[in-house]
Amino acid sequence: MQLDAVYQMDCLEGLRRLEDGSIDLVFADPPFNIGYKYDVYRDELDDAEYLAWCDAWLSEVVRVLKPDGTFWLAIGDEYAAELKVAMQQKHRLVCRSWVIWYYTFGVHCQYKFSRSHVHLFHMVKNPKRFTFNADAIRVPSARQLVYADRRACPQGRIPDDTWILRPHDIPDAFTAEEDTWYFPRVAGTFLERAGWHGCQMPEQLMGRIIRVSSHPDEIVLDPFAGSGVTLAVAKKLGRHFLGFEISPKYVANIQRRLAAVQPGDPLLGAENPLTSAPSTAAGKRLEDRKPRRNGNRIMSQKTTPSLFDES
Repeated sequence: MQLDAVYQMDCLEGLRRLEDGSIDLVFADPPFNIGYKYDVYRDELDDAEYLAWCDAWLSEVVRVLKPDGTFWLAIGDEYAAELKVAMQQKHRLVCRSWVIWYYTFGVHCQYKFSRSHVHLFHMVKNPKRFTFNADAIRVPSARQLVYADRRACPQGRIPDDTWILRPHDIPDAFTAEEDTWYFPRVAGTFLERAGWHGCQMPEQLMGRIIRVSSHPDEIVLDPFAGSGVTLAVAKKLGRHFLGFEISPKYVANIQRRLAAVQPGDPLLGAENPLTSAPSTAAGKRLEDRKPRRNGNRIMSQKTTPSLFDES
């Protein structure tokens, strides 16, 4: 099996073709079993069936990881607890961090709080021997940004374990000293949006994971290639990559995406939205919009903009 490629095959079939201890970093964003409409895969399994399937591919992930390898799992609320316990107790992985990626524009719910986060489990085989490139992911600290404190480390600080979408709209409690990572979800209007796959990780989020958990020329594996973001970012950052995807349509699109990028290309999105995202707190100026007609009357649209007006 050649590196720097995506293969159209089931993840279990692909993983079983790999040698023991051959992969430096695995990132998996599997189906969440919540009924999402994928091109091929049926995302509606019984609980026991889904967990058994996860157990099967997790076993293969652990087998192909190098002794000092790292595994990142992205998962939703429904099975986060079960999979964390399984990874630790059955597969003997060690959890270095339980990262929460928080975003706005979550799916609106009528009878529960709208979901606006994903769990990211940072797992390693050996807690005393694994890759963690702290200097590659540092962000400005509050001492640098707010207080101009001479004691601030010029290189910045290691991010904490909660990542937030819109720092210019968040409450004052979330500061650079808090457990916050700033990354936007790839919404439908974003330039980064692939358009053919609804479950798409931001390149900057993936860049942080790949930078901190691998070195150039090492091998990054994604058993659920999906939109191809893991593979594209790995290529841009000078890593070898390998992906599996069961959908012929997705594979063709991933191949086009990979052909369009080169090592050294910049990642899409803002690297640190805390300092680079524009302010949109006032929303659009509603009084500047054209009035609309309602029968024979002209209705005024001059209102006070809401802080939550995202139109």
